[in-house]
Amino acid sequence: AKKKQKRMAAQVFLLFESAPGYAIFKEIESEEAASNEASVQSSINNFKEFHRMVKLHSFHAFPNGETALENINDVSEGICNKLLTKCLKASLGKTKTKFVLGVAEEKLGSAIQEANPTVTCQKNGHILELLRGIRLHFDKFVKDAPDMKKDLLQTSRRALGHSYSRSKVKFNVNRVDNMVIQSIALSDQLDKDLNTFSMRVREWYAWHFPELYTIVSEPQMYAKVVKFVGNKSTLSDDSLDELEEIVNDRTKAESIVKAARISMGTDIAPIDLVNISKFADRVIDLIDFKNNLQAYMKNKMHTISPNLTALVGEQVGARLISKAGSLTNLAKYPASTVQILGAEKALFRALKTKSATPKYGLLFQSGFVQKATLKNKGRISRYLANKCSIACRVDCFGELGTDKYGKRMKEQVEERLNFYTTGKIPTKNLDAMKQVLADLKKDAKKPATPKKTKKEPVEEEEEATPAKKKPATPKKAQPTEDDMEVEAPPKRTPKKKAPVVEEEEEEEEAPTPKKTPKKEEEEEAPPPKRTPKKKAAVVEEEEEEAPPPTPKKKAAVVEEEEEEAPPPKRTPKKKAAAVVEEEEEEEELPS
Repeated sequence: AKKKQKRMAAQVFLLFESAPGYAIFKEIESEEAASNEASVQSSINNFKEFHRMVKLHSFHAFPNGETALENINDVSEGICNKLLTKCLKASLGKTKTKFVLGVAEEKLGSAIQEANPTVTCQKNGHILELLRGIRLHFDKFVKDAPDMKKDLLQTSRRALGHSYSRSKVKFNVNRVDNMVIQSIALSDQLDKDLNTFSMRVREWYAWHFPELYTIVSEPQMYAKVVKFVGNKSTLSDDSLDELEEIVNDRTKAESIVKAARISMGTDIAPIDLVNISKFADRVIDLIDFKNNLQAYMKNKMHTISPNLTALVGEQVGARLISKAGSLTNLAKYPASTVQILGAEKALFRALKTKSATPKYGLLFQSGFVQKATLKNKGRISRYLANKCSIACRVDCFGELGTDKYGKRMKEQVEERLNFYTTGKIPTKNLDAMKQVLADLKKDAKKPATPKKTKKEPVEEEEEATPAKKKPATPKKAQPTEDDMEVEAPPKRTPKKKAPVVEEEEEEEEAPTPKKTPKKEEEEEAPPPKRTPKKKAAVVEEEEEEAPPPTPKKKAAVVEEEEEEAPPPKRTPKKKAAAVVEEEEEEEELPS
């Protein structure tokens, strides 16, 4: 019976991922070890006893450091890559008996089963204990492995540890929300420090000039006045203009000078004034740095999360991101979590004492919650948390860097506030989002339209000039041959009609080539310059004056010119001048 059980029991192999490569171990005393896990735990510390339970089946070293880093990253993410599949086939492909592969991660085991259907993966307490012993004695197991070189284990562990850590913490351009988290934390710390430092400057300088703080209460302005005044006894009316530049108020500067003359403060040593002045300089520099930091954070928030910034502002949006840890984490939170984010202590205290839970956390700093009445603060906080959740998801997972969603959702929150006071029904969220999408489509079409409107009309006008003249061509007005003789010439320009007249003269008279054809033709053939807009009376007079060429030949010549001659190059602006010249020549010819 025991022999049958041994035959029916599946052989157990163990997969161990290490820095130098993949190692596959084989369990020897599977039945006895599985029956008593305490014996396994006791034998782990002793290599001789543990070596009787497990032995090295095969070892596959990584060819280089890059391959090692790639494989370890895949293993940590639960991916079975090609190299691991190849190693499993080489080690377990020839195994004829039934076997089970023990793994440390269930996600990796499921990936191995998908890539290799013949392999069955398993994870339990017994396998984890065996892998713990293998990790403890791994250097002794692989010491005599064929692919294992001297000192390879230590060097590969050190190199892979550095490269793996570097790949996990390397700078990612898309993860700039870390800069916002650090900026808002530094801004909060600067607020606390500046309150302490400004109070220290006031208490220190009050021994000499206690009345100054009642006149100038703003910390930065107070520090600047302290630096300028120094010893109050030196303050006079001559320094009013400079004081006015600092405090931006003439009456306040005059009151400072008057208070310095009747001050109850004690005299102070010059060395003390030097230290107070240096400390005031430090406070001024810190305030300037804080202002620059807020401008930097504002620009970053508009870049990282434009919709959340448009909805609740830079400060509240940055605090929400900082509290969640990242923009991705905040986008994954439900609206109920966003609503009470920052009030965790009050929430757990309420759950412990079974009292009322908090209705808002960091969102209480938003202007919408501040505007709402005490009765509606919780309702508007819940509604605002819903909009913040939507805005974060659009910023995190959307590809359009626009703030129109945030602006539209801000209008929705304002409409909700009005609804609580006036009862006016606000816009539905579906209609609001459809309107934003329509606006985005319009904006996407706008950049392409100006280019077409500038270029295409010019080309169309240039191409349309010959097309407009084509309706007046003799093809449309050719009922008879006599009409062709009269109406065909207007399309031809004087320069291009000269060769036609020359051909006619050569057929009739054969003139000498030395004569200038253009001038003679302009005098002899006035009809070509006539426009098609002339009246019928003018056409009848021209028929009497025109030379009598044979109609058949002229019609054929006109048809040839229509096919060969290119369209006229005259622009529409020059048309009026050409018509005037034609009329003048017509008046001269009859004489």
